[in-house]
Amino acid sequence: MTIHANRTDELISLTEQSTAHNYHPLPVVITEGTGAWVTDVEGRQYLDCLAAYSAINFGHRNPVIVDAVRAQLERITLTSRAFHHDLLGPFTGQLAALTGKNLVLPMNTGAEAVETGIKVARKWGYEVKGVPEDSATIIVADGNFHGRTISIVSFSTDDAARTHFGPYTPGFHVVPYGDAPALADAIDDTTVAVLIEPIQGEAGVVVPPDGYLSRVRQLCDARGLLFIADEIQSGLGRTGTTFACEYENVVPDLYLLGKALGGGIVPVSAVVGDADVLGVIHPGEHGSTFGGNPLACAAGQAVVEMLHTGEWQARAAELGAHLMDRLQPLVGRGVHDVRGRGLWAGVDIDPALMTGREACEALLAEGILAKDTHGSTIRLAPPLVITPEEIDMAVDALARVLR
Repeated sequence: MTIHANRTDELISLTEQSTAHNYHPLPVVITEGTGAWVTDVEGRQYLDCLAAYSAINFGHRNPVIVDAVRAQLERITLTSRAFHHDLLGPFTGQLAALTGKNLVLPMNTGAEAVETGIKVARKWGYEVKGVPEDSATIIVADGNFHGRTISIVSFSTDDAARTHFGPYTPGFHVVPYGDAPALADAIDDTTVAVLIEPIQGEAGVVVPPDGYLSRVRQLCDARGLLFIADEIQSGLGRTGTTFACEYENVVPDLYLLGKALGGGIVPVSAVVGDADVLGVIHPGEHGSTFGGNPLACAAGQAVVEMLHTGEWQARAAELGAHLMDRLQPLVGRGVHDVRGRGLWAGVDIDPALMTGREACEALLAEGILAKDTHGSTIRLAPPLVITPEEIDMAVDALARVLR
């Protein structure tokens, strides 16, 4: 392979000329990936500690998922939901079993899953709970990140995501994250659901206080509300359990899933619940041409089958403990705080030392890929195939950057 010294600059320039500037990526152009490693167009290798925001939980080009998708490519990739196909039932049945629920509504992206959850909650509120038409409200938390559609940014507290995108969709009440009394006070006769992330990813891997999720469940039960858990980033093995809600033995009424469900190969998302909730959706009321397509089902089924063994969850728990053990000594040495659960950590860099962006650029020079959020915080969410030695490599590189 011929390597051009300026190939990176050429491709970045071409991208900036013809691609809308809705992202601010690090100056690296990736061309290949295997496991926890990627290679750029210059032939340099990097340890991926972002895993596409947890979409690549099982590693780049995981052979089990790749084989399943490759085999499906030889058969059929899309039928639309106008017809049945032979993988939809097996996939949704296995995903329902994994969650302990009995119905799955397949979509494509995480934001679509959130929008679907909102629609289901409102319709359930009118038809089951008896809330007056067009009055349903949903309680959400500040610092949330559920996507960037108009409805979702309407209840975002991130100015960058929200400013100049009005008029905003009504029907949402924002309360402080982790504050169960504030949530209780916000409930009124129009409330139909509580929508939260069990761990807030984009906010900097913010873990709520112990007992918070249990209290949300209790409040929803007592007041006749749906508990909707956005496990799009936190779910499917990332936190050391299949779902982050399991840390408090909490089962929501609706799971919102995505990212890792497609194995990093195709976009796959889903809303999962029981028939007494998801059963309010009837033909013609909601859908997607690509939702539940055969290729997506092949990837999703492979992921679900891998999670049924429990090995990936145990690996995330064990490696996550190692990651936190290595990160904690950095507190007070250029780091203000470290938070996390499983193989997922938020690291607050001392802003007097550098911004999160500057830290990630310095890590890039060290051969480590990470991503900043909210100014001085960086997130570490490597693929679950990473080894203890590779974790040490990443943390050692961060320590050098801080020095």
